[in-house]
Amino acid sequence: MNTLTKLALGMMGQLRPKPPEGDPATSITLPPAVQQGGLPLLDALAKRHSSREFAREPLPMAVLSNLLWTAYGMNRPDGGRTAPSALNAQEIDVFVALPSGAYRYDATAHQLHLVAASDLRSITGYQDFVDEAPLDLVYVADHARMGMVPVAQRESYASVAAGAIAQNVYLFAASSGLATVIRAWIDRAAISDALGLSHDQQVLLSQTVGYPKQISGAGE
Repeated sequence: MNTLTKLALGMMGQLRPKPPEGDPATSITLPPAVQQGGLPLLDALAKRHSSREFAREPLPMAVLSNLLWTAYGMNRPDGGRTAPSALNAQEIDVFVALPSGAYRYDATAHQLHLVAASDLRSITGYQDFVDEAPLDLVYVADHARMGMVPVAQRESYASVAAGAIAQNVYLFAASSGLATVIRAWIDRAAISDALGLSHDQQVLLSQTVGYPKQISGAGE
C-alpha cells in the first residue's frame, strides 16, 4: 500500500490491519539474550544512522531476543531496565508488529504475548516500507503507571523514556548490521484501535527494524 493511499484511508478513519500470516502463537518464549559483546560504544555511535530500505527477511529468534532485551529488557536483579524512566515508573510498553500478529514484550519473563491476531505492520506508519520490513516496534505510554508525575508532564516524561529505548535499538542495529528508523508520522488512533489500547495508554512512536535492503548512505 503506498503512502497516498494510506493517507487517504487515515483521513477517513479506515486504515486497517491485514490478516496474519499463519497461525499466531498466543505467547512466544524468547531465547536468553546475549548480554555481552557487540561493538564498542563509540564504534556503534559512529555507525548509527537511519535507513528506510529493508529486506523482507525475518529476524532470527535469537536476534529478536537480543534486540528486545537491548531495547528495554531487565539488566538488574531488582527489575531495572536497559533504558531509564522517571521515578522508575517503567511506563513504556514495547509492542512488536510481526507478519504473524502483534505482541507485547514482557521484559520480566522475556516473552512476547499476543495482543492482536493481525498483521499491523502496514498501519504503524504512512511510509510504504513499513509494509515489507520484518517488524515494526510501537512504543506506548501507560499513564496509569505515572501517578507520581503531574498530569501535564506525563507525555513529555514518557516521550523521553521512549526516545531512550529507540536509541538503544539504534545502537543495537549499528552493532549487529541491522537497519532501523524511528517514526513519529503515524496514525496513532488506528494503531491504538488495532492494539486494543485503553484510554490511559498513548501511542508515542514507531520504529522499523530489519536487515538492510542495500548499502545506503548515512541518514539523519
